[in-house]
Amino acid sequence: MARAKTGSFWLRETVTIPANSADGTRVQAAMDLGSYIDVANSIALAVEQCDVVYQTGTDFGQTAQDMVAGDASISYQVTDLNPQTAFVLASDNSLVASGAMNVDDTNNVATSVADFYPDSYGKLDESFMCINTNLYCVAGIDSAALGTTDVYVTIMLKARLAKLEKSDWVALAIQNTASV
Repeated sequence: MARAKTGSFWLRETVTIPANSADGTRVQAAMDLGSYIDVANSIALAVEQCDVVYQTGTDFGQTAQDMVAGDASISYQVTDLNPQTAFVLASDNSLVASGAMNVDDTNNVATSVADFYPDSYGKLDESFMCINTNLYCVAGIDSAALGTTDVYVTIMLKARLAKLEKSDWVALAIQNTASV
């Protein structure tokens, strides 16, 4: 059983996919949780929700057509174990959130597609409990090259700190060890 130690707050991390990146490029950024996680007191980060914003250019605009050089998909994943710059399978226990945006370059249309992973967990007892000191954000482009400007994929996590029972903390630690 988890007990909330704080109210909800937002954590943000931006993954920058460099201009002209080739099809299949993956980039990683880490969200440092070291000041939130407390092993001795069984304090975990309870992730309640994940939102993402895609932006491009020096003005951080959101014109889909400027993001890619052809029809493409820009995807992201958040995990609590380090996948380097790879995407993980949906059944991986470390997957916190994921999503994709397809871009129709010709018609300047972007749509959220394919990935309907529940990135809104709800109340504390339904939250994704993270006991690791980092969350890893990976973003990438598929099916075409990136356009001539950087694309910024900003991951926004709504979270709170929660005190876990020792048995719950140990169970999460064993799960993480088994996933490595």
